[in-house]
Amino acid sequence: MDSFSEMFETVKQVCHNDPTVSEIGYNKWIKVLEAHKFENGVAILSTTNEFMRRTTLDIYEKPLKNAFEQVFGFPVDIELIVSGNPAPASPSDQDGFSEIEQRMADLLSSHQRSDYELTFENFIKGKSNELAYAYCIAVSRKKSVQNGRSVFNPLFIYGDSGLGKTHLLKAIEHEVRKNYPDINIIYTTGESFTNELVKAVSDKDTYSFHEKYRNVDYLLMDDIQFIAGKEMTQEEFFHTFNELYNQGKQIVITSDISPNRIKKLEERIKTRFALGVQADIQPPDFETRMAIVKRKAELLDLNLPDPVARIISEKIKNNIRQLEGAVNKIKGLTMFSNESPSISMAQRVIKETLIDAQPAEITVERILNDVSLVFGVQPEDLRSANRNAQISLARKVAIYIIREVKGMSFTAIGEEFHRNHSTMTISYADIKDVMKTNGDLKDTVDEIINNLKTI
Repeated sequence: MDSFSEMFETVKQVCHNDPTVSEIGYNKWIKVLEAHKFENGVAILSTTNEFMRRTTLDIYEKPLKNAFEQVFGFPVDIELIVSGNPAPASPSDQDGFSEIEQRMADLLSSHQRSDYELTFENFIKGKSNELAYAYCIAVSRKKSVQNGRSVFNPLFIYGDSGLGKTHLLKAIEHEVRKNYPDINIIYTTGESFTNELVKAVSDKDTYSFHEKYRNVDYLLMDDIQFIAGKEMTQEEFFHTFNELYNQGKQIVITSDISPNRIKKLEERIKTRFALGVQADIQPPDFETRMAIVKRKAELLDLNLPDPVARIISEKIKNNIRQLEGAVNKIKGLTMFSNESPSISMAQRVIKETLIDAQPAEITVERILNDVSLVFGVQPEDLRSANRNAQISLARKVAIYIIREVKGMSFTAIGEEFHRNHSTMTISYADIKDVMKTNGDLKDTVDEIINNLKTI
């Protein structure tokens, strides 16, 4: 990434994936921020008015700083300015902030600063996650150490998105920092690890990267599947893992699937994961879902009648984030309408939640971004005249996927790439032919298409 604006887009994405940032909060306060400039270790961002500026800092300064540190690899201070320097706006001005919205902002702000953290105390245990929970408790309190080494190392936790894997990692981090303040612990994600490595290579400063990751006592890495297919990142992770493991340092990894099912993950890395223990997390049963809904309502100071909690728990079965999101929405509705939570209100919220959970629209930009990530190029390269072999292959793959997934005509695809339809036809046919004999390329293309249709 060549500019601060591009880096900030990655920061936004990290915030979007932060379990402490709600979807509504992200869209309302973080997504609208603009990158202004970066100087002397300070990220200067802009928003539209003084109310937005104050509220964003009150609620989201911490997650923004955490995201900047993940992407940049070092702490970054934040300064938020009002674009165009307009007069401060009140909640009731022309930007549309009503008294109700101010109350909602106050609620979000107070909740953000409340005691609700991703800790073991706030993790709801059930049959679906009890083994993973027990392992995490053990490694966080050093109960698994025998003869100076952890018997649960590495610890690999896997399960579908939204089932609590990140919560457990953050709980380990919280517990270790509380009980062993001198211990060096790092929480990161596969994506952040990759981005930091790319930046380190670009800056010709891999020494600092190695110093950061190879001298920790605990390495917690979320979504390891992101590094699959990325040769440079896998090489770096392999050596980081070996260095830490040989020193007896604790490694905890999460993924949405078991290690053996992660395509494009090098076999030597999979064998390292087999040195420790693995635990899967399944969707919660009804009793666990009820406990999650009631706990979330309690944290929001929401009086949620049992019949309302029950219908939410019965209808939303596979995702804890959706359960908590539904309770968030009900809290918001009670504030906007002054109504008490009811069955009909819950039914509306459940319907919206399940609709929102459908895969995002597959746009040309999404396809270009996904293909670029897999092939290690920039999205703008695909539309350029650059004939580099890697870029040329990625461009042809993108053309093939656009044709297969969106069904666009070759003329329309050509307009996206600033080329004529015959060039698109040839590129499509080339990839189709190559995939007949190149199984690895076919697997890669199939995986990209599958991710587009399920995320």
